[in-house]
Amino acid sequence: MRNLQKFYVLLWSLILLSCGDRTNQNERSSSIDEVENRVETTTETGLIMFYGTSLTAGLGLEQEQAYPALIQKKIDSLDLPYQVVNAGLSGETTAGGRSRLDWVLNQDVDVFVLELGANDGLRGVPVEESKRNLQAIIDAVKENNPDVKIIIAGMQMPPNFGREYTQNFSNMFPELAEENDALLIPFLLENVGGVPELNQRDGIHPTAEGQRIMAETVWNVLEPELQ
Repeated sequence: MRNLQKFYVLLWSLILLSCGDRTNQNERSSSIDEVENRVETTTETGLIMFYGTSLTAGLGLEQEQAYPALIQKKIDSLDLPYQVVNAGLSGETTAGGRSRLDWVLNQDVDVFVLELGANDGLRGVPVEESKRNLQAIIDAVKENNPDVKIIIAGMQMPPNFGREYTQNFSNMFPELAEENDALLIPFLLENVGGVPELNQRDGIHPTAEGQRIMAETVWNVLEPELQ
């Protein structure tokens, strides 16, 4: 628990320091173009889209080391007919995710893994606002893909944000899962957050080994839906 608290305090500090860079529209547009290109290369198989932040994008690592790519390896080893798309974007918020959703809706998505909200919490965005954005994303994906399976990745905030905010924030994810008949990953960084040897030098983003553990956490929820 102590390591996890230290992890989040450091995470908050670095987010504040990098906030200006991540609001640069040219850089954001370039990053979004890169993500869109990943979708355009998919094949005519079932599509699993991981829609999230730098945790999903695998910031600081090679693309094949990020947990979505590791999920693809598991899928291939079982000869399952699914293609994974990593639509993670560093610094992404729920509002940003909602605004770039149009290109996602051009795809026939079979499984949509939603990993957004952490950057909202770290910026102190009201939970009600974050929840509205997440619900809007879910609604839009469902409208375009009526048979889609939604998986929501939960996150947690550090205790220094206040008991009420942190509790409401952590409750947001299971509430959304229940209200939308979606599956829930209770905490994406389970057994990774706050563990120094499983995070890069910034103390925030998982190492390749940390990503491997995240892949197992996700796979435990995802696999039954693919069989």
